[in-house]
Amino acid sequence: MAGGTWTTPNKVRPGVYTQISSQEQPIGRVGERGIAALGLSLPWGEPQKMLTIKPGTNLVEVLGYDITAPQLLSVKETLKRAGTLLLYRLNSGVQAGGSVAGLKATALYGGERGNDIQIVVEHAVDDPGKFVVSTLLSGKAVDKQLVASAEELQPNLYVTFAPDTGDLAATAGFALTGGANGTVTNQEHVNFLAALEVQDFQTVGLLSADPTLKSLYTAFVKRLREQEGKKVQAVMSDYPTADYEGIISVKNGVVLTDGTILDKVKSVAWVTGATAAAAVNESLTYAAYDEAVDTDVRLSHTEIEAALTKGEFLFSYSGGKAVVEQDINSFTSIEPAKARHFSKNRVVRVLDGIANDLKLIFEKSYIGKVDNNVDGRTLFWAECAAYFASLQNIGAIQNFDANEDIVVMPGTEGDVLFVDIKVQPVDAIEKVYMKVKVV
Repeated sequence: MAGGTWTTPNKVRPGVYTQISSQEQPIGRVGERGIAALGLSLPWGEPQKMLTIKPGTNLVEVLGYDITAPQLLSVKETLKRAGTLLLYRLNSGVQAGGSVAGLKATALYGGERGNDIQIVVEHAVDDPGKFVVSTLLSGKAVDKQLVASAEELQPNLYVTFAPDTGDLAATAGFALTGGANGTVTNQEHVNFLAALEVQDFQTVGLLSADPTLKSLYTAFVKRLREQEGKKVQAVMSDYPTADYEGIISVKNGVVLTDGTILDKVKSVAWVTGATAAAAVNESLTYAAYDEAVDTDVRLSHTEIEAALTKGEFLFSYSGGKAVVEQDINSFTSIEPAKARHFSKNRVVRVLDGIANDLKLIFEKSYIGKVDNNVDGRTLFWAECAAYFASLQNIGAIQNFDANEDIVVMPGTEGDVLFVDIKVQPVDAIEKVYMKVKVV
């Protein structure tokens, strides 16, 4: 007897033909957050490449320093909150180099960190006629190779080798010199943003006071949000004139527990990481800056009110800590189609999450895969209903009724779908007005 599977009942032979499939279920869920991006000028690291840095990444191998080094302060501050940092080294720099009898060494990357590399050549005690060539970084061995000649040496994470005049000989060590960080032009930032555009991220930070770069990053974010459908935000200092929900303008900085002062430009790193990591049901209002004990500039009550009115994100001193006064962005031009809640970052995270998540769900599971008929539209309606139910369950939205608030309709073309959704994001309690009557 014949058997097998079937799509249409057109089999010729008698037999049992079985069609097995899963019951269609909504798969939409709230997307993950926590990815921040920075373009930095650094003394070491592969240039012009997007590096993925996580809290457990071996930074000595990737960036030449550990997380406590002052050269990586911005990386450290970002990773205090962000789960992932997309890091782009803007500068290429000049490679350090050096040579000794029979051996030439060149730093793998340009930058001042190359000047901290030393090469030591010793006779191999247990293998006469061979040498142990050690690479030291700030006096600590990071690579050792046993060779008979310079030709046998392999590149490591810090240097490349080449034979030089004469035979390889033992030496107490020679330091590489001439490494320089070089300069960064605006074109490097353009290249960074081009590389970032194809990555998934929530926030990008600009650690510069250059107004031209602020305008560049703002235009980048506006294009992604409004033309590409990619809802992201940028963080920068002193740019409330952006007047846009996609731009967070940092007003002042903080003082860390060890006395390090981070001005408003350097504090952008923490705000970038904290904003990226904040959940759709979370506000950063009155969140404490990690390991900060004060603000670098304390503002008066009048100054704080003026800054908030202008759409500036600022830190206040409170009980031995530096806290976020209010989790807002630079949007202030309120209009009927764009009310005040667009200035609140928690609300923006909800709305951005809806746009990003539904786009991803549609791309992965519906576009080109599901028929634009009653059954297909009902399936997508159920997908939306399940998604918004999950948002309501975590307190990101409220008063949502799928039967009333989701309408899925066919368009005028056979491949067009219209979805009408009403949603009420939940904001955090920030102002309490109390009336106390003494009796």
